[in-house]
Amino acid sequence: MNRFQVVPASYLIFQCGDRVLLQLRQGTGYMDGYWATAAAGHVEAGESAVQAAVREAREELGIAVAPDDIVPLTSMHRTQEDTGTAVDERVDFFFLCSGWSGEPRIMEPGKAARLEWFSLDDLPGAVVPHERFVFERLRSGLPPIVTFGFADL
Repeated sequence: MNRFQVVPASYLIFQCGDRVLLQLRQGTGYMDGYWATAAAGHVEAGESAVQAAVREAREELGIAVAPDDIVPLTSMHRTQEDTGTAVDERVDFFFLCSGWSGEPRIMEPGKAARLEWFSLDDLPGAVVPHERFVFERLRSGLPPIVTFGFADL
């Protein structure tokens, strides 16, 4: 059996009513020109997925989020290619954020061109595909674990 490593990442979805906060990616080398979750990033060594979400909100949006304001939404096991390398194998932790302190703003202008609220009924055309998968199911609900990018069995 061939085992592989996965890269963990946390996604913090800010939702007000039927709207979600998205950032337009630029200068990252991955999905530049696509809209994405406003605060997301890799879980660093020694931190939990929740700690990573709190850190990303501070680093990317300049806001304070308390761990108690983070609600688990779903976990996604996804693959980008069939190489078996860690860079292509992912486990993403998606959280909803129910409260924060401060006004979200772009803190990393080299990585984000714009920050905007979008209705779930009117998402932009270019949204990172695995994130669109989650946004499109926010209203109907998501199971605790989903997969993305794997061949259907």
